[in-house]
Amino acid sequence: MTSTPGPGTRTLDVGVGDATLASADMVLNIGPQHPATHGVLRLRVVLDGERVVSADPIVGYMHRGAEKLFEVRDYRQITMLANRHDWLSAFGNELGVVLGVEAMLGMEVPERATWARTLLAELNRVLNHLMFLGSYPLELGAITPIFYSFREREDIQAVMEEISGGRMHFMFNRVGGLKEDLPAGWLDRVAQAVADVRARMPQLEALIVGNEILEARTKGVGPLSHDLACAYGVSGPIARASGVDVDLRRDDPYLAYGELFGEAGPGRVVTRTAGDSLARLEVLLEQTHVSLDLADACVERMRSLEPGPVNQRLPKVLKVPEGDRYTATENPLGFNGYHLVSRGEKTPWRLKLRSASFGNVQVLSQVLPGCLVSDLVAVLGSMFFVVGDVDK
Repeated sequence: MTSTPGPGTRTLDVGVGDATLASADMVLNIGPQHPATHGVLRLRVVLDGERVVSADPIVGYMHRGAEKLFEVRDYRQITMLANRHDWLSAFGNELGVVLGVEAMLGMEVPERATWARTLLAELNRVLNHLMFLGSYPLELGAITPIFYSFREREDIQAVMEEISGGRMHFMFNRVGGLKEDLPAGWLDRVAQAVADVRARMPQLEALIVGNEILEARTKGVGPLSHDLACAYGVSGPIARASGVDVDLRRDDPYLAYGELFGEAGPGRVVTRTAGDSLARLEVLLEQTHVSLDLADACVERMRSLEPGPVNQRLPKVLKVPEGDRYTATENPLGFNGYHLVSRGEKTPWRLKLRSASFGNVQVLSQVLPGCLVSDLVAVLGSMFFVVGDVDK
């Protein structure tokens, strides 16, 4: 952290005759190398004593120009680029690209691939949420939860690595379906991993739920109103913690979510109304259980499907018809959208990425003013963002 005198100068009466003391606001730079900013995010905050007067998130330190790189890669290669901006949600990142291309091609994906994609997306969501359930208490001073969350992550990572060969960048989606069929017995191992994680989750929850110190650090801290969340395009668990009852899996279904979030399905949207740091953590925790239920439902449905292909045969040179399309999916951190513009060539003419973390981080300029310096890290960590997802 570095600090410099700020522009605002106040004259204070120190109560000794006519003596006065000139006091200037302090400008405090948190980051871009501070460990609590999840990477190279910089916060420029103006302080009046211990209270935040204004806050300006400064982004771009990790910007790699992904959207321009899309324009010089063909439709098989851009999946690799799209995979990486949110490194905790790699499978979800891939989905938006392949779904958009398939829609523009008018391509129908085999049913087994649709259900397998849904299963893998929910397993990836569990991995994402477990990371934040462990790292957020760590930022507040509690080291133990992260050991429990990483233990649960390892079980899910094992089945994801088995099917894709990757631990972070799965690269298992292809235009037309999936890279290859599921390994023999893989569904049984997924079911066991989900059951093990569900059985041990109470141990992690016991460290978080009802913890007096955690509640004191988060309850009523950094409230985000419903209207402000909508105005800034906040989405995902952050928005739902403020009462924004929106989830694309239910409201604009894709893959197999129409059935899973139907009347007979286990899918449900988790919301809170407080909008504070504690509410955001509660939504994330409950959503983890929902995703485990959805994964179980996908496994059972896949067991009942007849053997068949998991992809479509593609031409050697894949060209997308001229036109444009915006495809949005519900990533673990919120809306992930790709606006694809094609001129009928083998590379996109334009591919614009709408990442979840970007909108979620921008609202910090409205949430942090009024907070104490001691609450900065608590609010920042509760926004559950990935810097690569902000900068692209």
